[in-house]
Amino acid sequence: MEREVACEPVAVPPGLAALVAGYGWARNRVGESGGAVYRLFGKAGAPDLYLKQGSGHVADDIVDEMARLRWLTGKMPVPRLVGFILTTDGAWLLTTALAGETAWQLLERAPERAEQIVDALVELLQRLHAVPVQSCPFDSDIDRRCWLARRRIDAGLVDESDFDESRAGWSAQQVWDALQCHLPLTPDPVVTHGDFSLDNILVHGGRVTGCIDLGRVGVADRYQDLAILSAGLAEFGEMLPKRLFARYGIEAVDQARIEAHLLLDELF
Repeated sequence: MEREVACEPVAVPPGLAALVAGYGWARNRVGESGGAVYRLFGKAGAPDLYLKQGSGHVADDIVDEMARLRWLTGKMPVPRLVGFILTTDGAWLLTTALAGETAWQLLERAPERAEQIVDALVELLQRLHAVPVQSCPFDSDIDRRCWLARRRIDAGLVDESDFDESRAGWSAQQVWDALQCHLPLTPDPVVTHGDFSLDNILVHGGRVTGCIDLGRVGVADRYQDLAILSAGLAEFGEMLPKRLFARYGIEAVDQARIEAHLLLDELF
């Protein structure tokens, strides 16, 4: 699948029209999650932008992301908020683009740099997990996420065709039932990204330039991020997750906790 395709400019609310004028448009095909994501590029003297738009439950997610983006600004390398509008028709979030390519793209293009990439990702993750929990106004612990997951199952919002290969053909209810076998968990709470995947981290010049898709940021078990990152790295070789945990400082990896978080992630 192409990561993005060129498209015509779309209609935006009046409050954003001047901000997006003069740009070329391309629709992003990765991680849209029911909404629409556009890269705006090519305007002389202006930075590239990203526009995220959606209605219904997607609009709620965009509102969540806007609030977390504002809170993380100055604490972590994140995009700059350029504009935000919430209407009866949906939500629109306009941000600057971060420099570089995703960690996934870089691992595909330059596998010989894999260890360097893992080390850079760990450094960013440790920085995020060091943000004081008491300062974070967002709760993303496993009890809340299970409650949200159950609502998504009951509303028919879970994309069962997008499950990982090991759970291909499962129903959302089967994933939920498997998750229950790992609960309850005793969390080790930190400020988490919530979807710390290789497609949500940007790298440029050998360093991480920041993280995107921030709608799930909140206090949660540290394995929430470690599980998703380790699963992504495993697709590029079994040694990379081992390096991740070694560099992070975990000697005895809790595989049951990893499995629980991966099952829960399938439902979002």
